[in-house]
Amino acid sequence: MINFNGEIVSNANAKLSVFNRGFAYGDALFETIRVNGSKVLFWEDHYFRLMASMRILRMRIPMDFTLEYLEKQIKDTIASHGLPSAQCVRVKLSVYRDSDGLYTPNSNGVGFFIAIKKIDNPFYVNNNFKEEGYRIELFKDHYLAKDLLSTLKTNNRSLNVLAGIFAKENEFHNLLLLNTDKKVVEAINGNIFLVKGNTIKTTPIKDGCIKGVFRKQIIDLLKKNEDFVFVEDSISTFELQKADELFVTNVITGITSISNYRKKSYGNTVANKLVQLINVKIRLS
Repeated sequence: MINFNGEIVSNANAKLSVFNRGFAYGDALFETIRVNGSKVLFWEDHYFRLMASMRILRMRIPMDFTLEYLEKQIKDTIASHGLPSAQCVRVKLSVYRDSDGLYTPNSNGVGFFIAIKKIDNPFYVNNNFKEEGYRIELFKDHYLAKDLLSTLKTNNRSLNVLAGIFAKENEFHNLLLLNTDKKVVEAINGNIFLVKGNTIKTTPIKDGCIKGVFRKQIIDLLKKNEDFVFVEDSISTFELQKADELFVTNVITGITSISNYRKKSYGNTVANKLVQLINVKIRLS
């Protein structure tokens, strides 16, 4: 079942026009959200990021697009699947400019749809593949622009798709994307954090990385924890070889420790501690 502009319809009846601007021009945004049972995790952060992104793309925000309305639409979609009350799910909320116009839309109205997928684990775990490891490499075929549009979760994800194909063809678990200054920006599917001693570093938004919701959660934890020194600064490719740990974050999988970059091997002690801290925060919220 799909929530299509507030109406629950079957997958077969959830049809978009071939002229839909999200499909035709990538004129759409999306939020990937984790729901644990009845709790929409980090919902306010998702909502306000979506609203800010819509404003940047000059989409007209409907009056009924309130925090409460969209949360209800998410929960109604989940309920339509008849899942157990404790079931965890992945929610994709997509918003597109609702116009059949060509390059210049006829209106700034929007439409939306919501789709879900079940998640097995009710808690975040460090998703490091213990047997085969989690190997990464740099993606150098194309580069991210250092601008505001690069930080938005839009349907324009050709670079990530190509990086994913490259990773699969060359048997890497993930790739790190670079910007036009050849600085490390993020992974294919999440933000990147680098650990050296007790210092934890991540790429600043100005370098072109996605303004990740889980990234924000980790940063908030680090700023309140006296065991770590948090730094938000550009990451060079040379720093990867000197790091003690590297890990990727996103709101669905949480933290994924990287085991190997070329001949360099990494630990996962800090990442494991952060997973515990984030799970405690969720339980207490």
